[in-house]
Amino acid sequence: MSIFNSLSDLFCRKPRKLATGSSRAQRGRYGEDLAADYCKRTLGYRIITRNWRYKRDELDIICWDSGVLVFVEVRARAEDALVDGFHSIDAHKKRVLLRGCKSYINRLQNPPKHVRFDVIDVLLPDEGEGRVRHYGNVPLFPKHYTYQA
Repeated sequence: MSIFNSLSDLFCRKPRKLATGSSRAQRGRYGEDLAADYCKRTLGYRIITRNWRYKRDELDIICWDSGVLVFVEVRARAEDALVDGFHSIDAHKKRVLLRGCKSYINRLQNPPKHVRFDVIDVLLPDEGEGRVRHYGNVPLFPKHYTYQA
């Protein structure tokens, strides 16, 4: 582990607990904070950026995992929601995410050989700290996807 990672861990706070009656935006931001913390501390990903936007598209978290560029979609849901975050990603949302991922890759000077898409589902209880579920290598990209300029 580099000294930078050690210092960054020292100064990066773990997200506080979610307050009762928080707005949808606050719950979403809290979910993204928990997911980013999970990516960094638990999975060991190196976060490049969060909330990357291009035109109408937004990618929640973009990071590196051992030479693989990883796009992470964060879905924050109430703990008692009928549909979990992973299954709430419909065909339209997948097309939007794929378009955003391709837009990001097209702007890189040296595009990576390997890309992956992960989903992090954050379960938010009425009170207390959220729970994180990670779904790795979700089939968003076509099989054998390669960058094309």
